[in-house]
Amino acid sequence: MFFLYNLLTLLAGFLLKIVALFSHKIRLFTDGRKTVFNTLQQNINPQDKTIWFHSASLGEYEQGLPIMEKIKQKYPDHKIVLTFFSPSGYEIRKNTKAADVVVYLPLDTAANAKKFMALVQPDMAFFIKYEFWPNYLKELKKANTPTYLISGLMRKDQVFFKWYGGFYRKALQTFTRFFVQDNSSKELLQGAGFHNVMISGDTRFDRVSEILERDNSLPFVQEFKNNKITMVAGSSWPKDESMFTDFINSSNNTKFIIAPHNIKTEQIQELKNSITKKTVLFSEKEGKNLAEYDVFIIDTIGILSKVYSYADLAYVGGGFGTSGLHNILEPAAFGIPIVIGPNHSKFPEAIAMTHMGGCIAVKDKTEMEETLSSLVYDDDYRHEKGHIAGTFVSMNRGAVKRIMSNISN
Repeated sequence: MFFLYNLLTLLAGFLLKIVALFSHKIRLFTDGRKTVFNTLQQNINPQDKTIWFHSASLGEYEQGLPIMEKIKQKYPDHKIVLTFFSPSGYEIRKNTKAADVVVYLPLDTAANAKKFMALVQPDMAFFIKYEFWPNYLKELKKANTPTYLISGLMRKDQVFFKWYGGFYRKALQTFTRFFVQDNSSKELLQGAGFHNVMISGDTRFDRVSEILERDNSLPFVQEFKNNKITMVAGSSWPKDESMFTDFINSSNNTKFIIAPHNIKTEQIQELKNSITKKTVLFSEKEGKNLAEYDVFIIDTIGILSKVYSYADLAYVGGGFGTSGLHNILEPAAFGIPIVIGPNHSKFPEAIAMTHMGGCIAVKDKTEMEETLSSLVYDDDYRHEKGHIAGTFVSMNRGAVKRIMSNISN
């Protein structure tokens, strides 16, 4: 089975090089992997002690970050090696100070896994949420390296739990312990014969709670808000925006901040053209009296969590498409109500918060407008929903402490 898997992985690598000729994102994916081993050789000496963290993309990085920081404190004599699978994670966090070496994870071929392990020789390895690469796991097992899954989330449609998933189930034998988010994940793993499972919860609750302790001030947002009710639409896609732009255009005495997921110039311009209210972009804010504007489009990255601190309510994007719901916990941490689209069944925090009432899922434009209207114009309703959202985050903290208490090396 490993022969077939390796053959398919090599074929995928070849095909990706062809696709890279036509796709900027895939080109980053392939080009970024060309220098990985040189980077590791230059930054890791044979005598160095290392700990390896792997995350698929940016969201998984945020889940792993609290553990990474605690591990760095506990093992200050170790270098933290952080790998990413996706460009959307690596390109944004390649300069993070949380790790000593940040690289793409080479494709999961037998040769790559052996070379990576020979260069890094980690004393511990952490995989975040999911992504299980058989060759890397095989090499970790051969090296008898303590290996942990953080904030694991299992679903019954995953290959591990199918009758034909024996090859992948065997790869999971590498893990010293699975720290999972919920009881469903624990039951699935136990049903597959794994009993080294602990429900630790989701580390993101600890991560977003820390946001409240930092300086979130953005004077230009304060100027724009001008003490008016403000809705923030975070990580929105065009499909999301088509659901709420008419509400923006018909609203009075309300401010709107939109932080699109994609900040390409043409998409930003299309969004701006769809809005009839007085609109300003982040990139053109200098020298303007921001209080005069009704809509503020954030055409930059890296400040959304701080922007949420000025929101009275938030819409979080991704729920009207297939790319996946974005982070609802950041705005919830500030105690504001959240509105999302209908496609959120793979996100347990969204299901739970919706059940409690701090998050409201809408299925179409009509429901969107009705919900936003209630939240904007009914202060009691908005405050009640926001209180529930903030409480939901507070009551789910503690995953980091539980994980750190059960890591042994």
